[in-house]
Amino acid sequence: MICAFAGWNDGGEAATTAARTLRSQWGARRFAEVDPEEFYDFQVHRPTVRLVDGATRRTDWPTNRFSSARVGDRDAIVFIGVEPNVRWRTYCDAILRVCTDMDVELLVTLGAFLADVPHTRPAPVSAASEDPSWLGRPGVLPARYEGPTGIVGVLNAAATRTGLPALSVWAAAPHYLPQSRNAKVALALLEALRDLTGLEIDTGEIELAARMFEREVSQAIEEDGNLADYVRRLEEAAETEGENEDDAPIEVPSGDDLAAELERYLREHDGSSDE
Repeated sequence: MICAFAGWNDGGEAATTAARTLRSQWGARRFAEVDPEEFYDFQVHRPTVRLVDGATRRTDWPTNRFSSARVGDRDAIVFIGVEPNVRWRTYCDAILRVCTDMDVELLVTLGAFLADVPHTRPAPVSAASEDPSWLGRPGVLPARYEGPTGIVGVLNAAATRTGLPALSVWAAAPHYLPQSRNAKVALALLEALRDLTGLEIDTGEIELAARMFEREVSQAIEEDGNLADYVRRLEEAAETEGENEDDAPIEVPSGDDLAAELERYLREHDGSSDE
């Protein structure tokens, strides 16, 4: 089972974009969902109302859906949800019950966090697990994070307690970009998932989207001297990381200011970073 959650764990919407790519590519079919009534404050996650066929009004609630597919000689489940507001343990139990009912052998969670990384470089990816069978594999580190966590961390810990092997895959997304779909970070997650699990994943389409995304963002940033200078300094820091520990830290402009400047440019040029 591969899980991704909108919200705190989804910088640049990369995790949910990666999961939606898998669901579409594999032709996964929905077979179950979690009722949102118990888990959300609807004043925070408000439902939306829309017209269907120009007449019927429909209310859309936060969705948490399980879809299944046959991928080569393996079965896969893709779960895409929204980080809940309340009753996290009960929410995780609901997901793990499906794992038990469907004889899931591995739970993989995808996540993305905002960091001081340039959009012009491959997104850094890390994989962690507490399962002994996974810790001996290349590229998988012990889960050592301490601090505030999201539903991804809680779900992985709950899976480990039940004896279900769990693997957490995270990518770093540039903090200065508007919070829209970052195809380049989603691509990094899919490549890592493919390499770690051996699942058949065609990245051709999202590679094209990632190139378009990077080209559009680079064009926008070059129009603004402050943004362009900041990105170049991030590139230099990425290239020399660990070599000059005594160097002064990069002066980081306000993330809100950087994002506002880029969003203004994209509006003025009829651009969109969602492609």
